[in-house]
Amino acid sequence: MEPKVQAVVELINTVLEDSSIPKNIRAVLANAKSRLMTSEEITLKVSAAIYMIEPISEDVNMPSYARTQVWSILSALESIKH
Repeated sequence: MEPKVQAVVELINTVLEDSSIPKNIRAVLANAKSRLMTSEEITLKVSAAIYMIEPISEDVNMPSYARTQVWSILSALESIKH
């Protein structure tokens, strides 16, 4: 796995380990993580992960500190994509 993608997976793992994050948000992040770990073309899997994660960044049930972490994940994914 590419080092930049591995770094994003580690960020996602940090959020997934936090039990105060709502289950629906953790489920989306787990799906995005699974997609990032596939052997697909990097641009495809990063774009898919961004597409999955963007909608949850606006979830009103998400704690504010978790929103910041999700924005960091999205930012890291965007930097890989470009």
